[in-house]
Amino acid sequence: MLGFVGRRLASGVVLVFAITTLAFLLLYVGSGDIARRILGQTATQEQVAAKAAELGLDRPLWEQYVGWLGNALTGDLGRSWFSGQLVVDGVTNRLMVTLSLVLGATIITAVVAVVLGVWAALAGGWVDRIIQFLTVLGMAVPGFLIAVGLVLVFAINLGWFSATGYTAIAEGLGPWARSVTLPIVALSIGGASAVTQQIRGSVVDALQRDYVRTLRSRGLSTRSVVFKHVLRNAVGPALAVLNVQFVGMLGGAVIVEQVFQMPGLGQLAVGATTQGDIPIVMGLVVATAVIVIVVNLVIDVAQGLLNPKVRLA
Repeated sequence: MLGFVGRRLASGVVLVFAITTLAFLLLYVGSGDIARRILGQTATQEQVAAKAAELGLDRPLWEQYVGWLGNALTGDLGRSWFSGQLVVDGVTNRLMVTLSLVLGATIITAVVAVVLGVWAALAGGWVDRIIQFLTVLGMAVPGFLIAVGLVLVFAINLGWFSATGYTAIAEGLGPWARSVTLPIVALSIGGASAVTQQIRGSVVDALQRDYVRTLRSRGLSTRSVVFKHVLRNAVGPALAVLNVQFVGMLGGAVIVEQVFQMPGLGQLAVGATTQGDIPIVMGLVVATAVIVIVVNLVIDVAQGLLNPKVRLA
């Protein structure tokens, strides 16, 4: 298992390097006259040239990248070109907001998908058809429409939850829960629908296998067969889908945070991209890549524990 984890970590490091290199090249090549954008159109050519030299933009692109990479390896991702804030501080201050939404949505997705997927596979008939219809509907409706609908119904009309803003958990569990419940639900509906379909299909397929019929012939109850044997085989493919959904939720958080006005990475990404604040964008690229790779590693380890063939592969 240690060798398995080591290989995954090594591939993760290579992937982070490749992602950051490509992002750096694309951002800087297509950035245009950054110094002019920072200073404004009224700045003189001499001021623009001085600003470009201050930011190191007058150096060759490869030299800029080597300098950025060397600093990044020491934990220094630079400063925002517009606010002067350290990139590390700007990202970490907002990281917990986005992680609380995405991790919460992932947990809700996993729980709901297991319950509905197993229920649909075992019940069949109209229960199965209704659950399949709901999951298809959940995957078809855009996330921002779900978010807006949740705000209108549960925040504005009923007043049960906060419509906008984020309350830190340090200020109280109740206020924090009121501020994150609707965004988490909005993020999790699409993912839960996809994972439910996967679990249902895997459970239906497993129930038709010879080993399940053998277990039943020995007098084991359906509950024992499903939860001790069938789910073990069904969880592997479901984890792969959940992994993909997690990455999708990170992207969906950009829209959800805009709808609910939450100060997370998504809101920071929109602002930095609009301004052309490349150091902030690069910090977000690094943070997102590391989060995705860590989650991939956790999923791979879980699959390896459930299925030794994965470790061999």
